[in-house]
Amino acid sequence: MELMSFDWWLFCMRWLHVICGVMWIGHLWYFNFTQTPTVPKIPAELRPGVTKFILPEALFWFRWGAMGTILFGLILAYMNGYLGSALKIGIGDHSTHNTTIGIGMWLGTIMWFNVWFIIWPNQKKNIGLVQATPDEIKVAARTAGLTSRVNTMLSIPMLYCMTGIHFY
Repeated sequence: MELMSFDWWLFCMRWLHVICGVMWIGHLWYFNFTQTPTVPKIPAELRPGVTKFILPEALFWFRWGAMGTILFGLILAYMNGYLGSALKIGIGDHSTHNTTIGIGMWLGTIMWFNVWFIIWPNQKKNIGLVQATPDEIKVAARTAGLTSRVNTMLSIPMLYCMTGIHFY
């Protein structure tokens, strides 16, 4: 028996995909269900502890969780032989599996794009990694917050598509 068989690599890629996904969506839900509603209740003198220490660290794991999820998900789809079909949402293949996975993959891709190209650039202004005026910071906070809420809503059908295929 080969120690590094295809099945072992398939198992490894699936678990890396799942672990990264839990990290990503866990942080997404933490931001939207815990941090965002709680920070305004924190006394002003204590808020820098969140914005200077907790938020930068959480954003690091949030964005790299997103990157790992999409990377390992694409590798997993390739290894399973349905990457092309899933990317075209199973059109013409008459495959419920590939259509469902494809919808989940596209929702995840939109969410990944939002993390890296909308949320993160705006959060860099909020936490002071990028120089910005107070008005720019206000717009950046609103943009990042709204995009994060969009991702939270997209995460529900995305999770259904990515896991629901195992139930039919």
